Amino acid sequence: MDFALTPAQAAFRNDVRAFIQERLPQDIRKRMRAGHPARKQDVVLFQRILNERGWAAPHWPRKYGGAELGQVERLILVDELFRAPAPMPSIFNVVMLGPLLMKFGTPEQCDHFLPKLANLDLWFCQGFSEPGAGSDLAALRTSARREGDHYVVNGQKIWTSTAHYADWAFCLVRTGQAARKQDGISFLLVDLRLPGIRIRPIVSIDGAHSLNEVFFDEVKVPVEHLVGEEGRGWDCAKFLLGNERTGIANVGLCRERLDFARELARTLTQNGRPLIDDAGLRAELAVLDAEIRALEITNWRLLLAPETSLGGAAFASVLKLKGTEIQQEVVALVARLAGPAALERRASDSAGSEHWAAPLAPRYLQSRAASIYGGASEIQKDILAKAALG
Repeated sequence: MDFALTPAQAAFRNDVRAFIQERLPQDIRKRMRAGHPARKQDVVLFQRILNERGWAAPHWPRKYGGAELGQVERLILVDELFRAPAPMPSIFNVVMLGPLLMKFGTPEQCDHFLPKLANLDLWFCQGFSEPGAGSDLAALRTSARREGDHYVVNGQKIWTSTAHYADWAFCLVRTGQAARKQDGISFLLVDLRLPGIRIRPIVSIDGAHSLNEVFFDEVKVPVEHLVGEEGRGWDCAKFLLGNERTGIANVGLCRERLDFARELARTLTQNGRPLIDDAGLRAELAVLDAEIRALEITNWRLLLAPETSLGGAAFASVLKLKGTEIQQEVVALVARLAGPAALERRASDSAGSEHWAAPLAPRYLQSRAASIYGGASEIQKDILAKAALG
């Protein structure tokens, strides 16, 4: 199969590159190129810049602020954002909640929330996992009882990314009991400023605060913020977790980090010679380059020929599994090239935190989580085994 871009698609890629070059603030690009994560203000600023072109939510209908891009154009856009590198639009707003509201929400919910999601006027987080209900999500116990025009929510969520930044959360709550534990679950939009909500930080091994525990104590959520039918929230959850395939392999991210590794290898020296002079290192870079190219072609195959012998869902597992492994290999290579400098831990707000080696150890440690989030590698292997072996 020929995966060459059409003239229109090649022109679109050039348009995206020119837009990013012109509109992405250089201080943000410089920080991210050095390996630092985008800050909240970076994400908000650049998502609003992208939204001017409908590219913050590129696959949405134009009436809600999107550009109605096809799968190929979306992949091109995501790839160029990663390779810039630039802050990515909020996945919770754009990829998860927006399409779900279009499918399950009321017209009033769509009109109110969708423009705010695209422009990041409201920052949403995801309230799914709980202690004892992570991989087995249907075992959740956070409850919501109906009292008049409100649901009263009690319980706890955990591993809630960016809850400390967020204005709202979309949550799965149990509104009823049933023989099948997937039944009796509802999907609520919760304003995190409501009384009775407490957010407690979780500092991860990389020293970063991106995760949180969220506690609900008699929190009154208006019934109008129920999405879909009461007790049918599992339908929403399945749609939300399964509706996105574009960019699942993060090819652009892998490519950008490999380019950075090459830059380091040309710049850093050992015994007066650039590291790139080492034949073994050049071979390692070449192997990673080939693996990333293979991953890219596999991603295109999923988009353009989703009916494969494995099936689309299993093909997506190939991308998630292999994409995770390559990301981890490239991040480990960059840290190894830096040598002892990569072992120096610098807080993000401390003197010297802008040094190019400052984020390497935290980024290496954070990369280990990629084997878990978005579907653990062990689960992806189970899916592939069932698809291939029946």
